[in-house]
Order: sequence, then structure tokens, then C-alpha cells
Amino acid sequence: MSRSATIQAPVQPHWLDEQEQLAWRSYLAASRAIEEAIQGQLQRDADIPHIYYEILVRLSEAPDRMLRMSDLAERSLSSRSRLSHAVSRLEERGWITRRASPDDGRGMLASLTEQGMAAVVKIAPGHVNAVREQIFDRLTPEQVKQLQEIGEAIVGGPVNF
Repeated sequence: MSRSATIQAPVQPHWLDEQEQLAWRSYLAASRAIEEAIQGQLQRDADIPHIYYEILVRLSEAPDRMLRMSDLAERSLSSRSRLSHAVSRLEERGWITRRASPDDGRGMLASLTEQGMAAVVKIAPGHVNAVREQIFDRLTPEQVKQLQEIGEAIVGGPVNF
């Protein structure tokens, strides 16, 4: 050990108080229940996991139904490796195609096919019903606004569409 190095005592955690503990556990229970319900609905109705649907939706909303893979990963809150695997599975279904970017040969573009758009149109009603049942039908308009504000506070700003 060098002379300039000092030994520091371990930092004591700032334990959660009773209200924070209740809020944390409520958040965990709610997020798990919502994700289970959404995953179950998408598996039953379309035989796909939630991340696949998120990818399809992000592409359906993009100009020309196309995004760079790096942008798609960011918008779908997915790692690049997880996204690449999911896009491969969606390509097998004929819902997405991939090609090199004409602007720079290093980047890849993902495009939603007509078959993929038809899948989104078919899957979306059941998905939005599940989201409504699990979240919005249970909240007041003020609570919906608070939910948005809380989410933005946690992620550090507005969510990028």
C-alpha cells in the first residue's frame, strides 16, 4: 500500500424507512403482476414475448417503418445482443428484414415488413386491453399523471418514443 492510500471504513447503507419499504415492495409486486399479465397475453394471443412486441411497435411507429439497430435497441430498452437475437426470431417469421445501411456500411437497418405490420395490427387490440386492465382502468386521471411523473423521475427525464 502506498503512503498516500488510506483505508476507508465501509459506507453504512441508508436503510429504507417503513414507508419507503412499503413503497418499494408495492412497486415490485405491481411491476411483476403487470409484466406477468402482459407476457401471458402476448404469449396466448401471438406466441411472442413482450420484447418482440415492443420491437414491432417501435418499427411500426418509425418513419418508413425502419430504424438503425442501435436506435431500435435504445428505443426498445434492450441490449444490442438481446435485440439482435429477437430480430433474428422475428426475421424467421417474416415480420422484419435487416440490411446494411446505405449511409454507412457498418450500421444495420431493421425494417418492418407488411406481414409484420399485419401482425402488429392483429396483436395490438389484445395488448392495449391487457395494459388498460392492468394499469389504467385501476387509476384515476391524477394517478396516471403521477405515474408518468414518477417514471420520468426514475429514468431521468421524458421517455423517448
